[in-house]
Amino acid sequence: MKEQDYINDLKEIKDIMNRSSRFISLSGLSGISAGICALVGAYFAYDILYNIGYERNIISEKKIDALIITGAITLLAAIGSALYFTFSEAKKNGQKLWDLQAKRLLINLMIPLATGGLLTLLLVAKGFIGLAAPLTLIFYGLALVNASKYTISELRGLGIIEIILGLLATQFIGYGLWFWTIGFGFLHIAYGLYMYFNPQK
Repeated sequence: MKEQDYINDLKEIKDIMNRSSRFISLSGLSGISAGICALVGAYFAYDILYNIGYERNIISEKKIDALIITGAITLLAAIGSALYFTFSEAKKNGQKLWDLQAKRLLINLMIPLATGGLLTLLLVAKGFIGLAAPLTLIFYGLALVNASKYTISELRGLGIIEIILGLLATQFIGYGLWFWTIGFGFLHIAYGLYMYFNPQK
C-alpha cells in the first residue's frame, strides 16, 4: 500500500512540474474563434478573386493589395479573439497570461511564423502569388510544432497536419485558397472543439 502511495505522490509531483513548465491556458474557444475568422476572411478573398472582374491566371496589383489587406484584418481579428479567450482561460486557471512559459511559447511561435510571413510577402511582391497559401500553411505548422514544447502537446499534432496540408498545396497551386480555408478555418475549429470538450488539467 505504501509503495502505491509513493507512486501516486511521484506522479502528482511530476504533473505539478509539467504544468509549471508549460502554458496550459490555451482555450478551445480561441481555436474556434480563429477558425471562424479565417472562414470569413476566406469568403472575402474568394469574392475578391472570383466575383470582382476576375480573369483566370490574371490577378491585378489592385487585387493583390486587397488580398493583403483582407489577410491582415483576418489575422488581427483571429489574434484578438484568441487572446481574449486565452486571457479568460488563464484567469479561470489562476495562471498569469504573461509569465515565463508564455514568453517561451511566444518566442518559439514567432520565429518560424515571422520568417514565413516575411518570405511569403517577398515572393508575392515578385509575382509568386501561388506560393502564398502553401508557404503560410507550412511555416504556421512549423511554428506550432516549435511552440508545442512549451504548451499542450495537441498543438504539435495540429502543426504536423498543417505542414502536410501545405506540402499538398504546392502540388495544387490553383487551389491554394481552398487549402488555406481548410488549414486555417476548419482545422482550427476542429482543434478548438476537441480542446473545448477535452480541457487540459
